[in-house]
Amino acid sequence: MPNIYTAVVNVTGEGRNGGRVQSSDRLLETTLSLPKELGGAGTATNPEQLFAAGWGSCFLGAVRRAAADRKVKLTSTEIDVEMTLDHSDGEYSLAAVLNLELGGVDQDKATELANAAHQLCPYSKATRGNIPVTINATAV
Repeated sequence: MPNIYTAVVNVTGEGRNGGRVQSSDRLLETTLSLPKELGGAGTATNPEQLFAAGWGSCFLGAVRRAAADRKVKLTSTEIDVEMTLDHSDGEYSLAAVLNLELGGVDQDKATELANAAHQLCPYSKATRGNIPVTINATAV
């Protein structure tokens, strides 16, 4: 499969604590800050928030594709992504919970679409088997 898009992002400075992030097209420009929960100032975004934003938006796209493939009309889509940074046994790791709400379908169809999206989404594919992931799908 040919490459269809490559994002290029430059990170400078102190990384997650005081670093600066800039995409090559300059549409993304922000600083990074440790969250207050990790002893930081909590005055800027952090890598976990950026990862959650990317995964959530990609996952909703995969849900929409799964619905279209099944000729299912969704009336609404929303997702809250929880990215948890863990530190145990001297190692850092991530865990994720994806809380998906779908309108216009029953609970069985919401679950089916969530499972299908998890197979389609590149973020889900990249994390599969590498971090714990919980997907909660709710019909609204």
